[in-house]
Amino acid sequence: MKAPQQALNDVYLPLKLLANYSGMSVRTLRGLLRHPVTPLPYYQIGTKILVRRSEYDAWASRFKSVVSGALNTVVDDMLRGLR
Repeated sequence: MKAPQQALNDVYLPLKLLANYSGMSVRTLRGLLRHPVTPLPYYQIGTKILVRRSEYDAWASRFKSVVSGALNTVVDDMLRGLR
């Protein structure tokens, strides 16, 4: 029986590979493991730190930033008022 493709993609990444995947440095990721409000979930086996890719994706999605059109309008109006 073959494993579903999604299960194959949901791998445990060491911090070095997660750094490549996320675009962040290993140092930054180490700090995020201990973040006081929103720590990055991880597994520690001996001295090895692993992060499941699906858990990283879910964690990172909490930081999605969306600038609404209304906010752009307010900022544009404020900038026009400064001229």
